[in-house]
Amino acid sequence: MPKEQQYFEHGIDLATYMSNMSTLKNDSYRVYNAFDLPQDPEFIEAIKRANIHILVITEDWCGDAMMSNGILRNIADAADIDVRCVIRDQHIELIDAYLTNGSRSIPLYLFLNEAGEVIGKWGPRAPELQAFVMAKWALLPPKTHDDFSMRQRELFMTLSEEYASNEQFWQYVYDDLRTALMKVL
Repeated sequence: MPKEQQYFEHGIDLATYMSNMSTLKNDSYRVYNAFDLPQDPEFIEAIKRANIHILVITEDWCGDAMMSNGILRNIADAADIDVRCVIRDQHIELIDAYLTNGSRSIPLYLFLNEAGEVIGKWGPRAPELQAFVMAKWALLPPKTHDDFSMRQRELFMTLSEEYASNEQFWQYVYDDLRTALMKVL
């Protein structure tokens, strides 16, 4: 498997990735444009001084990625850091090295130092969002139930709308991402 830095070097920058999205593009821009990055100059300066860069493993159909990538892009813009994306399903060997509870969950952000070494990671969700999603999943019927597929699709649509509009969710992502980044700065 190529080193993470090699994936980064061949990745597409986050702004271009978002402009090329086909599935949740409007919602991703909705988050990106509406999220008010908190005034946190110490955090932004710490990122700048650390000279890190971030490799994002993502897919444009993923609601979590749609929301989180818009927030990350705001941080990257403010801190002037390079963020590049790779598509999960085109790089199975990479995502398989970073499974979440045995799953290929995204988005996954790998924090790389100047030498291209992974010094930290974040994803796929803030803990508060994980609790919210798990509570919603618990309401679904068993997978063998006739209505499971329909109810699952409805849940995905509901979650996607929440992710695109719920400013508290955005704050959860920012706070958790900030905490993860501060650990490596």
